[in-house]
Amino acid sequence: MDRAAPTLRRDARIIGLITLAHGLSHFYQLVIAVLFPIIRKDLGVSYAALGATVALFYTVSGVCQTLAGFAVDRFGAKRVLLAGLAMCSAGVFLAGFAPSFETLAIAAVIAGMGNSVFHPADFSILNARVETERLGYAFSFHGLGGNIGWALAPAFSLAMTALYGWHIALMSAAAMGVVMVVLIAANGGTLEVRRASPAGHAAAATLAEDLRVLMAAPVVMCFLFFFLLSVALTGIQTFGVSSIVAFYHVQVALASSALTAYLLGAAAGVLTGGYVAARVPRHDLVAAGGMLAAGACMLAVALGAVAEPLLVPVLALAGFCAGITNPSRDLLVRASTPTGSTGKVYGFVYSGLDVGAMATPVYYGWLLDRGLPQAVFFTVFAATLLSIATVLQLPGRARRAAAVRA
Repeated sequence: MDRAAPTLRRDARIIGLITLAHGLSHFYQLVIAVLFPIIRKDLGVSYAALGATVALFYTVSGVCQTLAGFAVDRFGAKRVLLAGLAMCSAGVFLAGFAPSFETLAIAAVIAGMGNSVFHPADFSILNARVETERLGYAFSFHGLGGNIGWALAPAFSLAMTALYGWHIALMSAAAMGVVMVVLIAANGGTLEVRRASPAGHAAAATLAEDLRVLMAAPVVMCFLFFFLLSVALTGIQTFGVSSIVAFYHVQVALASSALTAYLLGAAAGVLTGGYVAARVPRHDLVAAGGMLAAGACMLAVALGAVAEPLLVPVLALAGFCAGITNPSRDLLVRASTPTGSTGKVYGFVYSGLDVGAMATPVYYGWLLDRGLPQAVFFTVFAATLLSIATVLQLPGRARRAAAVRA
């Protein structure tokens, strides 16, 4: 017990630092988007144009994420994480100056490059530095940090904008990144990861071997799952407030509360999901069941079957059901990852989130510009339903996951 205490403290410290960094990355993903109704009027641009900046952000992030995974395996996760935090902060700070659409676009490119590093860097550190029996909980808190970051973004942006305007709100958000860079740098020794060679190879893997790893069926299925998840999340998080206002004819405050409820529900689901993942060996069924329940909630919203007073609790339930799948899905990815390939596999798989997020914002903005907010929710439902088919193709049993890692 005495020998285990230092290990527990070390793991808690690592998990805490990575959770904070991941939370900030998600905070930055949403801190600008929730201000779109205000920025649209101030800069005189369309929702489709603003959606294009989101698409640009995720295009850059998606293109760079697999490359960031290779950089993690080659140069070390801590260094790559620090660079990503700095670029995210710089991008949001530049957005705070934006007098035009063009400046927002440049800011999106910089922030998108920074956003690309978090999943390969974070999961490389967690997999290498946290004891195996605590990984389910580590993934749970990691996901929880992301959802809390999303949940805090609307409250922070709207409150700061009401007091000081949206320019100052974004500059203040950027300052948080500077603090996080200092914190990670000060704890660099704790997060240092020794680079490992792929199993059975004395030298670095060739490009052909790397591509063979990334094109393995379970890895591709993980990519498709995250792609579809992102299509759904983009509709809810980026255009959920605007769609609720247009479809249900409610005030922005209520619609924003519904989005916050979804994000907080997702955070609670992620925390619960850590305990579920540690006790239920069929991670594929956990992920499929949660997505099915979340899809049912979104279908009710799309059909207009949710009374105004129930919007907040129904969105909270949808978020909880989706969130409970997160630790199980991360363990599914781990089960599909060969030794020495953590950075590149997580980078490639999680780039599915970016591909989905870059492919759909203009489409969602187009729907809203044409007065079709209901179609936004139907799209979210369809993507959620399709994601179940992909996750059921993954190695879901704990015994098989152990065999892959051996």
